[in-house]
Amino acid sequence: MLYAAPKSDPDVLYMGINDRDKAWHDLYKLKISTGEKTLLRKNTDRITGWSFDNKDQLRLAMRNAESGDTEILRVDADKLTPIYSCTVFETCGALHFQPGNDKVYIESNKGTDLISLMLLDPQSGNTQLVESDPQGKVDFGGALFSQANDELVETWYTAARTKTYFKDKAYGADYRWLEKKYSGKDILVVSSTRDEQKWLVTATSDTEPGETFLFDRKSRTITAQYIDREKIPRGSLAEMKPVSYVSSDGLEIPAYLTLPKGVPAKNLPALVIPHGGPWGRDEWGYNPLAQFFANRGYAVLTPNFRGSTGYGRKFLDAGNLQWGQKMQDDLTWGVKYMVEQGIADPKRVGILGGSYGGYATLAGVAFTPDTYAAAVDIVGPSNLVTLVESIPPYWEAARKMFVVRMGDPGTPAGKAQLESQSPLNSASHIKTPLLVAQGANDPRVNRREAEQIVIALRDRGFPVEYILAPDEGHGFARPVNMLALMAASEQFLGQHLGARYQEGGSPEEMARLKEITVDPKTVVLAKKVDAGAVGAPKPVADLQPGTHHFDVTIAMGGQQMKLKVTSIVAAGGATWNATDEMEMPQGTATDKAVIEKATLLEQKRNVVQGPVTVDLDFTGNKAAGKMSMNGQDRPIAVDLGGPLFADAAGGNSAIGCLPLAQGYTTTFRNFDVQTQKVSLMQLSVAGVEKVTVPAGTFDAYRVEVSSADGGGDKKTIWIAKDSRQVVKVSAVLASMGGATVTEEATD
Repeated sequence: MLYAAPKSDPDVLYMGINDRDKAWHDLYKLKISTGEKTLLRKNTDRITGWSFDNKDQLRLAMRNAESGDTEILRVDADKLTPIYSCTVFETCGALHFQPGNDKVYIESNKGTDLISLMLLDPQSGNTQLVESDPQGKVDFGGALFSQANDELVETWYTAARTKTYFKDKAYGADYRWLEKKYSGKDILVVSSTRDEQKWLVTATSDTEPGETFLFDRKSRTITAQYIDREKIPRGSLAEMKPVSYVSSDGLEIPAYLTLPKGVPAKNLPALVIPHGGPWGRDEWGYNPLAQFFANRGYAVLTPNFRGSTGYGRKFLDAGNLQWGQKMQDDLTWGVKYMVEQGIADPKRVGILGGSYGGYATLAGVAFTPDTYAAAVDIVGPSNLVTLVESIPPYWEAARKMFVVRMGDPGTPAGKAQLESQSPLNSASHIKTPLLVAQGANDPRVNRREAEQIVIALRDRGFPVEYILAPDEGHGFARPVNMLALMAASEQFLGQHLGARYQEGGSPEEMARLKEITVDPKTVVLAKKVDAGAVGAPKPVADLQPGTHHFDVTIAMGGQQMKLKVTSIVAAGGATWNATDEMEMPQGTATDKAVIEKATLLEQKRNVVQGPVTVDLDFTGNKAAGKMSMNGQDRPIAVDLGGPLFADAAGGNSAIGCLPLAQGYTTTFRNFDVQTQKVSLMQLSVAGVEKVTVPAGTFDAYRVEVSSADGGGDKKTIWIAKDSRQVVKVSAVLASMGGATVTEEATD
């Protein structure tokens, strides 16, 4: 994380590095020429950012308080002094010091509706308003400060389009000259020389993904640099028009409408694409999805429904507790708007979205089943209770925001509201042809719940298609998967909405689509395990004392990390003491467990990783203890409902002590320290196979362990037949976005 590039020393960068604690970045000074880094500040105060003044002196820190509030702190010689704060439902942050360094520009909407530009005095904490939207409609969008003298150069605000206000007349004159030359395009000064006489500029629009050039202000000459997405024919792209309409309760909803080029805007197939978040917004400009479907003949509506950001707190807060209700009305009334304008054929309207947009897609077909004639849900949550409960208890700020914005599943009224807003509970009402796209490793959207939606349509004879990507989490990140999904989506929508679509695709895309397409007839929900009936499996052998070493590879996003793990089992009277030690870049992480002999049930656990320590006791089938983070303790008290088995250090070795044989199955409990929830695990022995690792070649049982209650985590363990020792483990961690972890025995 880059904090500052000081003008006084071009060979230095001030950076944040989380090598000590994954959650928080320590402040380092990096010497570029040598790579030498010097620790300046150890972050034990929940600091999220540092601000340097115009003389490159460290002046301010931004802190995320445990309540979720944002605090601006003055950096004194011996302490950090709070000088300004805003709540988790407000926005505030430091931007740039004024010339002279007496005051700092900040953005804030503390106690008001719109985010504004303000000046903060770090000594007194006093503030003064500099500017708010001159039209009084939207939040402050951003500011540019001079590289040469640190003066405020411009501010901008984004309503239907971005509007810029210049404080430097010469700068503004050159900018306006470029605007005239690149008529209809947005001009972005990406960077400039120190004297600001040469700019690197990108011009974009709804029909221009981006052309970048060098602009000499003195001679007003332009030198082309590069073009984004150069293979796309600009002449084929469609205009995006800002529109607005009134929703069910009279609230005005801003939106963008992209109409197909070259055909009359009358009785068209139409597609609503709600953005994800939902706390974000769509803006005017090149939108790949809108252009893709406009090219196929659709009128595409991208609405900024209530709950979207950028339009002030009142508009944002209007979405509180309104998932599936007023927020959904904002989409439904958007359809009505297109129909009333004669643009959309009411019998050929579809909806497509991802994440929250996927939820809105499911809510649309579940709660307004006559509105849409086809729908594509991409990783959309169908159960809001599951979604809110997936947030770990120690993410207090996020939980607080979700509870206020969505609802509280911890109260009877809140849970009832979330259940009523969950499309899963109204799946029997869905009759719209639906394509469901799911990542097998999604930590937020339960695969079992997605498949319940598929089954609900299949069993009632309604059209449904299902795409399941085994290497994706919450979203489709791999290009080949996204291209395959888009090929399937355009064909699905085209067939049901009477729009044109391209047959097939590249051989790679079509091969991948075939691999990730699931025949709905084959979707079978595993019988839900009754947690109350789950006990613990009976071992036929006991653990053996010893020390074993493993090479570990963590792969995620095309990158790999190599680590080493030492697993130790030692006798401790009536118990075994198991320890896993992992050598990591930020130090050694340890996981210790006390395991009862013979039964191999877990009795105690201790985890130490950086500044986080977890101590748990499992007496009486309850998890009792605490999580300590940066010196602050958080109690843990969870009813487990039964004993824990094969959890924590020594867990894989305990599995080796079961009566393994082909066809053997069992179910047991684990306790997820991160989410502080019980998970039921299903174990099955798939067979015996030869496996080669650094320690040698072994005849080994292949043991598959996966969630019995719809979770995405799964692993395969190879256990040597003769010694019952673990020789290899391959795990997929949904909680880490589908990262894979491979362990191989070295001795």
